[in-house]
Amino acid sequence: MELKQAFGSALRALRISRGLTQEDFALVSSRTFMSSLERGIKGATLEKIDELAGTIGVHPVSVIVACYLKKDPDIKLEDILEQVRNDLR
Repeated sequence: MELKQAFGSALRALRISRGLTQEDFALVSSRTFMSSLERGIKGATLEKIDELAGTIGVHPVSVIVACYLKKDPDIKLEDILEQVRNDLR
């Protein structure tokens, strides 16, 4: 899965898991832009990821990690977190 599609799929899954609609993001994004993100047509800046994560109620890193878990279904969450821990030491 391409990165934009993985991001969109992860964003949609997080939004739905919290019971949110695309309209719930109106303060940070239009419904049209949300739809484009979720369909993998557009990408998001770091600032936009921060705003989207805030609306969902998760840390921005959680959105990014969810994206990479969608991108590569064979990778495990524990492996990503271990790599991040090692990278930040």
